Amino acid sequence: MTRHATEPAPQLLSGAHAPLALGVVALVTLGAFENRAVSTALPSIVHDLDAITGYGVVTAAPLASYLVSLAAAGWWADRSGPAPVLRAGMLAFLVGMTVTATAATLPLLVAGRLLGGLAEGLLDVGVMVLVARALDPRLRPRVMALFAAAWVLPSVLGPAVTGAVTEAVGWRWVFAAGPVVLVPVWLALRPAIAASDARDASETPSPARRPLHLVLPWALVAATALVTLSVVAERRVAGQVSPVLVLAAALVALALAARRLLPEGALRAACGIGGVVALRGLLSAAFMGVGAFLPLVLTVLRHHGPLTAGISLSITGVTWSAGSAVQSRLDGRPMLLLRLGFGLLTVGLATTSLIVWADAPTALGLSGWAVAGLGIGLTSSTLSVLTMGASADADQGHHNAGGQMAASMASAVFLAVAGGVIAWFGAPSREAFGVISGLAVSVGVLAMVVTGRARCAVDVMTRRA
Repeated sequence: MTRHATEPAPQLLSGAHAPLALGVVALVTLGAFENRAVSTALPSIVHDLDAITGYGVVTAAPLASYLVSLAAAGWWADRSGPAPVLRAGMLAFLVGMTVTATAATLPLLVAGRLLGGLAEGLLDVGVMVLVARALDPRLRPRVMALFAAAWVLPSVLGPAVTGAVTEAVGWRWVFAAGPVVLVPVWLALRPAIAASDARDASETPSPARRPLHLVLPWALVAATALVTLSVVAERRVAGQVSPVLVLAAALVALALAARRLLPEGALRAACGIGGVVALRGLLSAAFMGVGAFLPLVLTVLRHHGPLTAGISLSITGVTWSAGSAVQSRLDGRPMLLLRLGFGLLTVGLATTSLIVWADAPTALGLSGWAVAGLGIGLTSSTLSVLTMGASADADQGHHNAGGQMAASMASAVFLAVAGGVIAWFGAPSREAFGVISGLAVSVGVLAMVVTGRARCAVDVMTRRA
């Protein structure tokens, strides 16, 4: 019998754990609102600054700095604990939002977005490592459910609120509100961060897997490759032919960087943490493969208005949260959750892809999209819990950052391939979207096959409980 089996179940939102839980959830909610706000306000921003031609640069900047930040944050958190990583992330968030809110030129706007990506990477890793180290393992599934729920309100209300503020008083006030909200979040997290400082100070620091001077260059290579893939995809969607050699070089560079940045065994989905990280990449590629193009399918092929396209984004926010809530109730059966989740994801994506064909009702496709959201809620949260549970304290940063990097890399590769498919057909046609959705479903099927590779991580988590 394990130690936890003989102890009463702890409460997440009461007692000693409440400040940490409320603080990290508030931080995730703030990040979600910032994400939705940028997406909504960016067209108005570049128009106001007379920088329409710089739209792609502004979009790509946080993608590049996010990946570099993940690599550095994982190394830093394993070496010094989550406290300094979180402090740096909050400072970068504060400065980034301030620079963006006051930007008068395109270079300043790009600088603000670079800081935004840097902050996101630091905070993503810092929060996960803090949760892993500070919370009872039995509370981790519940925190993941709260993280998913924290995205619902921003997903539903974020674009509308941002649009209303932009029209009423201007886009700068959207970003000016972020630093104000950050203050109470910081105050709520201070006790947990202070406790983490004390704990880390009493432990013998573990040496990093690789020196930082070897990590950062490969992170820069990966970031450059991701930005290149994104540009290739955008240009192909626009109908311009991109050099095949550029795409091939970016893919080779990304593969080489991934081999050095991701946890061991991730590229071959080895049984254990490597398999968990690989599953996170496959999950992101499959989901983004349909989700990135669904609004376009609804408007271009099915001739629906922006309202229907917007509903498609809200649907998954709600069902994703529901799936994560179910995960928190069945956290003792991770393999069942993964198999069920990837099964629902794949069936949901296949059903959603039916709206590409004229005789399939839109309601049927959106129902499938809701099922896919339920599946990703089950799987994403379970993979996060597995990563924390199967990792030693000294590996939490590297493994959690690796999962995030795998998701970013896999989705970027898939979207670049999707851009190539659209270029092959010459336009965003029914046939092109049919091939893209078919590829996404195939990735989902592959994930179902690979799911068994997480079994070793489950065994390690069980022994560590």
